[in-house]
Amino acid sequence: MKAPDPRLRRTRRTAALRALVREDRLSADDLIWPVFICDGSGVTQKVGSMPGVVRRSVDLVVEAAAEARDAGIRVMCLFPYTDPSLKTDLCEEAWNPDNLSNRAIRAIKAEVPEMAVMTDVALDPYNANGHDGIVRDGEIVNDESVEALVKMALAQAEAGADILGPSDMMDGRIGAMRDALESAGYIHTTIMSYAAKYASSFYGPFRDAVGASGALKGDKKTYQIDPMNGDEGLRCVERDLNEGADMVMVKPGMPYLDMCRRVKDAFGVPTYAYQVSGEYAMIQAAAANGWIDGERVMMESLTCFRRAGCDGVLTYFAPQAARLIKTGWE
Repeated sequence: MKAPDPRLRRTRRTAALRALVREDRLSADDLIWPVFICDGSGVTQKVGSMPGVVRRSVDLVVEAAAEARDAGIRVMCLFPYTDPSLKTDLCEEAWNPDNLSNRAIRAIKAEVPEMAVMTDVALDPYNANGHDGIVRDGEIVNDESVEALVKMALAQAEAGADILGPSDMMDGRIGAMRDALESAGYIHTTIMSYAAKYASSFYGPFRDAVGASGALKGDKKTYQIDPMNGDEGLRCVERDLNEGADMVMVKPGMPYLDMCRRVKDAFGVPTYAYQVSGEYAMIQAAAANGWIDGERVMMESLTCFRRAGCDGVLTYFAPQAARLIKTGWE
């Protein structure tokens, strides 16, 4: 029988050949590590719905930043677990210069200055109603929320944040933040917009981690994108880029790889995805039950973002993945 031409298996035969023809590669430079902060000193608190993930007090977040740097991770993203007594209808704690996030930014930049610090710009950790915007008579009001978000963004920039991550999905917030940052002299502060953030059911464990689950009244479908709408996601990305976003994000990650590819192909800008808490928890749960090889599925799941066109990914697996990459994992 005549041999098939070409034999595509030839370049799969050995590890060296596979490495030679590999189209996409995952490096620690592609990883952004989301971390949760809590009050106290020397404190860690397990997040029950996210095995292996903990909240850390500011001093331990600084230690974690040094460890992440040594593993090759260059960016961390901070999420606070706010004391419920500080949560209000108007979310004033969000722009307190001494809130958890801002203290952590300053502490990391003082001790590990080479670590780029990304923040979350949304009101849900500070909101008595658990929403990303201010609630009036049951409605999440847009423009008043944007005013609050701008104050929050300026406080984070003043604390030394390198990247602001507006995750609220209010209309016009990127333009308002960019104008305020420029006017205040923060011309180098970068914005990675959660531009295509979907009203997903994959966020549950995260809401536990930041203490927003119990406070949330209703759902977020009036401001996050309908999961059925791809074209609308592209419109949101285009708008945020026009308003001054430097980078854009698709959230969630693996269930929305089609959107990652569409965004990258349409705009050619730095594009990221968030491998969200539900995705992480499912992999960890299946691995704990012996149903999958957790380590290999973790790396395969991260590689798929690069193949889909992402320049990087926010993932709770970042430290573990970075250590594996250092060993020359295949």
